[in-house]
Amino acid sequence: MELRRLLKRYRTARGEEKVRAAWELIRAAARYSRHEPYWEFLKGEFGVRPEEIKEALRFLEEEGEIEVHRSVDGRHLWVSTLKDIRENPVRLDRWLRLTSKKQPKR
Repeated sequence: MELRRLLKRYRTARGEEKVRAAWELIRAAARYSRHEPYWEFLKGEFGVRPEEIKEALRFLEEEGEIEVHRSVDGRHLWVSTLKDIRENPVRLDRWLRLTSKKQPKR
């Protein structure tokens, strides 16, 4: 049920809040990326369609937040991207961006 709530929040959000909501949705979906077959598991367990998760991944890719893995022939590897997010939640370049914006405390 949590995925449905996060999906609804993602759809209604705007601006910077939409990016945060998309990240929450993707991280929650990535928790289940080891279940096979993945898309059928999401449909059966949470009632979430694959297109809804893929839409959030595309949005984050357009915003420059993530890079969706692609095969040699150019096809998107959605589940591999989710598995990578699950195993490595913060990439080094993103971590550096996050830490560089922080102001030093006095």
